[in-house]
Amino acid sequence: MTRRSVRLAAVLSATGALAAGSLGQAYAADADLAARHHGAAKHVLLISVDGLHQSDLSWYIAQHPQSALARLVNGGVQYTDAKTTIPSDSFPGMVAQATGGGAGTTGVYYDDTYNAALLPAGTTDCKAAKPGVEVDLTEDLDLDKNSIDAGQGLAGLPGSILQMTGKPQNLLNPAALPVDPKTCKPVYPHSYLQVNTIFEVAKQAGLHTAWSDKHAAYDILNGPSGTGIDDLFAPEINSDAIGYPAGDDWTKDNAATQQYDGYKVQAVLNEIDGYDHSRSTKAGTPAIFGLNFQSVSTAQKLPKSDGLTGGYSTKDVPGPLLAKSLDYVNAQIGALTTELRKEHLDQSTTVILSAKHGQSPTDPQALSRIDDGPLLDGLNAAWKQAHPGAGDLVAHAVDDDGVLLWLNDRSAAATEFAKNYLLAQNGTGTDINGAPKAFTASGLTKVYAGEAAADYFGVKPGDARVPDVFGISQYGVVYTGGKGKIAEHGGAHADDLDVPLVVSGAGTPDHVRDSAPVQTKQIAPTILKLLGLNPEQLQAVRAEHTKVLPVR
Repeated sequence: MTRRSVRLAAVLSATGALAAGSLGQAYAADADLAARHHGAAKHVLLISVDGLHQSDLSWYIAQHPQSALARLVNGGVQYTDAKTTIPSDSFPGMVAQATGGGAGTTGVYYDDTYNAALLPAGTTDCKAAKPGVEVDLTEDLDLDKNSIDAGQGLAGLPGSILQMTGKPQNLLNPAALPVDPKTCKPVYPHSYLQVNTIFEVAKQAGLHTAWSDKHAAYDILNGPSGTGIDDLFAPEINSDAIGYPAGDDWTKDNAATQQYDGYKVQAVLNEIDGYDHSRSTKAGTPAIFGLNFQSVSTAQKLPKSDGLTGGYSTKDVPGPLLAKSLDYVNAQIGALTTELRKEHLDQSTTVILSAKHGQSPTDPQALSRIDDGPLLDGLNAAWKQAHPGAGDLVAHAVDDDGVLLWLNDRSAAATEFAKNYLLAQNGTGTDINGAPKAFTASGLTKVYAGEAAADYFGVKPGDARVPDVFGISQYGVVYTGGKGKIAEHGGAHADDLDVPLVVSGAGTPDHVRDSAPVQTKQIAPTILKLLGLNPEQLQAVRAEHTKVLPVR
């Protein structure tokens, strides 16, 4: 671990080794610089850039040493060995940052999972219904998933999107929600979360909270109380992108993604100025607030967009589309930090930069696209052949660059059958250029099944939420039936997990680089500590003994 701070100067001074003169003045100046942000934080601005790697941040700062991102890093502590959650999906990644817990503790494994204990959506006779249902926390829950306002019915979209409600749970369709067998009522995202959030702790302390994200289902961040976030702005990213080709959502064109991200940036700028996200009501600058950027993620995934090649030119070297997207994010972060200075909030605000997840592969030559459809069909067929009269073995599957399977038969024999089948499958996928590329073992390097999968996530065997099979893919594998994707996330490779983590501003020293291993779930207790609140009020922090980041 390398931490440059004022401590060395203090030690040398105490032992008499630091004499008066130019050397002493140099250390004193360094001490003044490092102490500049030691005032307590009154606000924490959390910025999550989906897909951003530590290597991306390092590359960008090396290319642009005077950039807003460079200033942010230089103004605080940079943790160069930070890792996000496994699975490396947006939902468990963001929930970890807001709770301090991993998937086993929060109960959130992905944005689209399965629960063996809940009842299907629309169930009214809860005594007769058979448990087991998909838990979909995506755009499919919206009243209208094709509209950026999720079905609120605003006129003049997309320009009027800032008028979207700050209570997007009202835009979720109850008929699409799973049903609790005990109450026979729909389970909203916030009540699906098993632990409380930083927003709830802040609200209990009388503080104002806000957040901006990509689906109305981010109601989950409200926490079990359902009231943690005062102002939740959640325009639907997977809606039809107005002004772009028919049928394309805001992720299919990087310029569209930047336009979409711009709405969330404007919402946060309004909150910095002391308004709600729509700038219609004076609410005061939130104690905890922030947003999620999507434009880096789409630039990593799209083969081409806006006439530019997506992804990486070579290992860890951003190509032209990704470089342009990093420029965009840098400019928006610059706008946010400039607004903090303009409003005289820079000395009382801590900015935290990280990512919900990375993206794999960062080496274009490693890409191996594999169609998971035939693999799952083959697994079901093999199961039925071995068990005449049986139905499909797979109840639900999520395969991006890892494999998560929930089975209709959760016995040890069934989970082992699925594991052995997957590891025995070889075939042909496609490479970065669309040419045939052979794969082995279904593209997997290791498979955890049944009790081993439960143990991997730290839960008891038979847990209603845990995947029955969790497969870790070989490097470069992306599960997709087409050729329109060159990267994905959700797995457990370093490219999925190695994200930046920077804590800068109030409550931090300048120019500190910390190389000790840390995790993004540590963001949650750190935010509370910065605000003078007790991190132990977070249930996941107590359960997992999640530590506050060593900021000072």
